[in-house]
Amino acid sequence: MTVRHFLTLFDLSPDELETLVRRAIVLKRLRDRGEPHMPLTGKVLAMIFEKASTRTRVSFEAGMAQLGGTSFFLSPRDTQLDRGEPVEDTARVLGRMVDVIVIRANNQAMIERFAAHSRVPVINALSDLHHPCQLLADIQTWVEQRGMVRGRTAAWIGDGNNVCHSWIEAARQFGFTLRIATPKGYEPNADIVKAAGDHAVLSSDPKAATRDADLVVTDTWASMGQEEEKAQRMKDFTGFTVDRALMKLAKPDALFMHCLPAYRGYEVAAEVIDGPQSVVWDEAENRLHAQKALLELLLTPSAH
Repeated sequence: MTVRHFLTLFDLSPDELETLVRRAIVLKRLRDRGEPHMPLTGKVLAMIFEKASTRTRVSFEAGMAQLGGTSFFLSPRDTQLDRGEPVEDTARVLGRMVDVIVIRANNQAMIERFAAHSRVPVINALSDLHHPCQLLADIQTWVEQRGMVRGRTAAWIGDGNNVCHSWIEAARQFGFTLRIATPKGYEPNADIVKAAGDHAVLSSDPKAATRDADLVVTDTWASMGQEEEKAQRMKDFTGFTVDRALMKLAKPDALFMHCLPAYRGYEVAAEVIDGPQSVVWDEAENRLHAQKALLELLLTPSAH
């Protein structure tokens, strides 16, 4: 049987993604009702993280436990990777001992090299280019709140980073339009934007991007590994704070999302993230449910 990985949203078809979102909503209801669902009993998940994590690590560990499996966590200093063992060799060995591997890496190339030599599914838990698991939770949240998202409009305000890249890919896969407003010099990857065609609209005007949008999304202005650039970024992103005035330009029932951690007073005003249009806490919780649906899909394909 061919091993399926989840390195970007394009590793699943649009139909599979929509089915996965619906399944995540079902799994959420099962948990809320206290009904056990353990299709992964006896399965083992390994996590290799080169970067810090709160929501990703907890949601994968909790999710695997709730599905009946077990998991363990490895930082670089816990493995031979930190002593120079080739990625390919680690992949060959771990793939013979566990059932699925989750990787948070400094670069996408490392995850792709690992997946190419793994006999079990590899899941991208964040790289410099993509954060597909975050988008599963984001789209689940949007669907829960507003129904199917095809034909709708989302506005991305801020840095054209890895999460922005995955939002662009989600726009293609789920059939909506993403308006992206970034300061000059902070645009998303040009190839990713070009491939999206009409699904991605790029500008440097937050107001134009937000006007009549169904959803407004932002992220921290300085991601992990960019701490030395923070002071300059704070200056460059002046005018890109999602505040009440900006949200008023969106549709009256527009939602606000942020993948967290959030820095109030910078990329988002407290009045927005803590306000009635914010769904960030549902969004964060849905990392658990969406990833459970993903694990179920990759490890029990015959059931889907």
